[in-house]
Amino acid sequence: MPHGRAKIALTTTSTTVRTKNRKTKIFPGDEAGRRKIKKNYEELLGIRIDKLRGRVLNREKINKSIDGIYFICYECKKICHNLDEGWMEEAGTLNNYCGSCAKAKGIRSSSTAA
Repeated sequence: MPHGRAKIALTTTSTTVRTKNRKTKIFPGDEAGRRKIKKNYEELLGIRIDKLRGRVLNREKINKSIDGIYFICYECKKICHNLDEGWMEEAGTLNNYCGSCAKAKGIRSSSTAA
């Protein structure tokens, strides 16, 4: 290679998130960072997770079109991120559920027009 530069091809698996008109890739490094942040929340909150279950902890802007939300699932009391576990808010009580707990309880998106 001229000038001593070598091109390095990186192959990573990524998750594609579809927004209104675009596809955006979320890379594994992002997932590892979110796992680390979730672990920090668990250590920071400790036993207060029971008191705070169902609430949003933090919102972040991943890019111009994607928002990330850290929350505590009302059912399983696990700290979750909407891009990893999914996110569903119950319409009547405004409690937040991860995707698997919402599916088990039969909670559906309230964004459907009647």
